[in-house]
Amino acid sequence: MTICDSFVGWSAWEVLKPTSLTNTTWTSCLGTKVSAVLKHCYHRRLAVVPQAGNTGLVGGSVPVHDEIVLSIKKITSTFLFDDNSGVLDCDAGFILEDADVRLAKDGFMVPIDLGAKGSCLIGGITATNAGGIRLIRYGSMHSHVLGMEVVIPDKHGTVLKLGSNLRKDNTDLHLHKLFVGSEGQLGVITRIQMQTVPKPNSVQSAFLGVHSFKQCLAILRTAKQMLNEILSSFEFIDGETMQMVEQNAGLRGPLSVNSVFPFYLLIETSGTESVHDLAKMDQFLDKCIDNELAADGVLAKNVSEAEHLWKIRENCSLGLRQDGYVFKHDLSLPLEHFYELTEQIRERLCGTNARRVCTFGHLGDGNAHLNVTTPKFDEGVYQRLYPFIYEWVVSKGGSISAEHGIGRLKREYHHKLLDPQRRMFSSNIKRLFDPRMILSPYKMID
Repeated sequence: MTICDSFVGWSAWEVLKPTSLTNTTWTSCLGTKVSAVLKHCYHRRLAVVPQAGNTGLVGGSVPVHDEIVLSIKKITSTFLFDDNSGVLDCDAGFILEDADVRLAKDGFMVPIDLGAKGSCLIGGITATNAGGIRLIRYGSMHSHVLGMEVVIPDKHGTVLKLGSNLRKDNTDLHLHKLFVGSEGQLGVITRIQMQTVPKPNSVQSAFLGVHSFKQCLAILRTAKQMLNEILSSFEFIDGETMQMVEQNAGLRGPLSVNSVFPFYLLIETSGTESVHDLAKMDQFLDKCIDNELAADGVLAKNVSEAEHLWKIRENCSLGLRQDGYVFKHDLSLPLEHFYELTEQIRERLCGTNARRVCTFGHLGDGNAHLNVTTPKFDEGVYQRLYPFIYEWVVSKGGSISAEHGIGRLKREYHHKLLDPQRRMFSSNIKRLFDPRMILSPYKMID
């Protein structure tokens, strides 16, 4: 067995160790070799798992048995940017943060911003249709991918060039959209054409303490009305999560000393005129305080203060990880039910070994990251959580996966809860591109 450099930082590894690790082959390919590898695997019926930056939480890039792991980390030869159209044409192996650094020289940025931006790859965030903290402003990868090069596991290792670098092109079916969010089950994405956005000249960040979730929703409505075209992020942190960030990540909250609230909001605007944007943010904050929607609030006065606010949000996962074993969830819910599930789970786990049940996430788009911590993995807590959580989410019109996909961890529940007809059509589409079903087996589509 050979282990490539992409093994480092495998976030799902401890939970999803392959059953036949000693037989697993790892290879980090250049784009020109992907076709040969998939052709070889097709003819020998060898299963393959594409792998990007290893930042997923559902085991989508984890081999289940003895699959070949195909890393795209070395596919980094092409990086072309048109500063007239703002279209980026690059290989799939570029790290998101590195791409942003390059684009910043021309005053542009990738519209997707993630906590894992220093590790995740452009190909990976395309295959998972990443959204991140600024989805409320820019949308997910689906909104920005114009075209791609993808290699499919057929008898030829066919290289498909889908879409184009044009924003308007209705000459064919938009087949490239099938691969955005496909979790590497239809083909291996090797190159992407995507629309970038101008880097904002003015960014304002505010942090609020709130007494009730109902008030959080009222503040969201107010932000949409008053900040509208410059609103770029609306993040949510509950009190227990904030406590763990302060205690375990060493980051003190920015509000008044000794002020503790059940809910916190981090709100960001991005625009082009700082005087105009600052005035709008000031008016918004005044209204929130004057109307008693927020109990306390602070507006970052400089870049350093803004960075501190975002460090709090970005360290939510780290703070909870230090509390013990974490049952993590990536859920999408109608806003009226966003925090209701957290309260339901607290009640359901009363009397168990659960230490805390808490939620942070992207309230602006309904993406809740529900976390349950225990001293160590607890079978009793597990049985109380599943399948209750996923059944509850579906009953409220939500999704059991908002950002991270289905992978291996959610496969069983996905198959039980998804409409059988939709599953059948998805399977039929997979067979068109992957006739021997060798790509990412035992995952979302079978």
